[in-house]
Amino acid sequence: MLELRLVQGSLLKKVLEAIKELVTDANFDCSATGFSLQAMDSSHVALVALLLRSEGFEHYRCDRNLSMGMNLGNVSKMLRCAGSDDIITVKADDGSDTVTFMFESPNQDKIADFEMKLMDIDSEHLGIPDSEYQAIVRMPSGEFARICKDLSSIGDTVIISATKEGVKFSTAGDIGTANIVCRQNKTVDKPEEATIIEMQEPVSLTFALRYLNSFTKATPLSETVSISLSTDLPVVVEYKIADMGYVRYYLAPKIEEEEDMKA
Repeated sequence: MLELRLVQGSLLKKVLEAIKELVTDANFDCSATGFSLQAMDSSHVALVALLLRSEGFEHYRCDRNLSMGMNLGNVSKMLRCAGSDDIITVKADDGSDTVTFMFESPNQDKIADFEMKLMDIDSEHLGIPDSEYQAIVRMPSGEFARICKDLSSIGDTVIISATKEGVKFSTAGDIGTANIVCRQNKTVDKPEEATIIEMQEPVSLTFALRYLNSFTKATPLSETVSISLSTDLPVVVEYKIADMGYVRYYLAPKIEEEEDMKA
């Protein structure tokens, strides 16, 4: 038996919006400690990892580990039927091939329930090792989203270069080139507006902008984003979900293109 109750129902909508563009079908894994998902995009270039810890729910019951295969587009359609202040409850019985979503208005004068068939999805869990990164950039998530959007109107790839002074985003395309530098800036009044770089050594890597633009769909979940960079490792773009968990995106750097640009 699984039963989750989330007072901030809009949070679940935002989580779905953050991942449904990259991943079509995925298994949600439920255990006593929380609700998680790990899935690759259809081209097997990017990986999404989601965690919502059990203590972040108003009520959380999971009697045994359960994996629920769902089409994320369909889940998103169902969640659109919930009001922005609705309390959302998710229920599934052991061995059942359906999941039920229940939406209650805050004053409980309206209750709606939707039942959805679960899917059998083959997915392998990738062990993601904890790595030491050469540089970790923390910056306002809205700023990162704006940079990715602006640069994608000029080029297809972005070179992210981190040094002690700041982080530089560069692109080149048919119409010309663009460079945006965000300087390290710890002294702002609001911590969420700071740009902070923890650096072991300078690093410069190239990534496909269309994936980074997909990752920025998670911007409404968090005021800040952290970007972990290391040569020969996928970049990790992480959005914290309050005190409840995170959405992490992993994307391998583009090697060949970088060589072409240097040539």
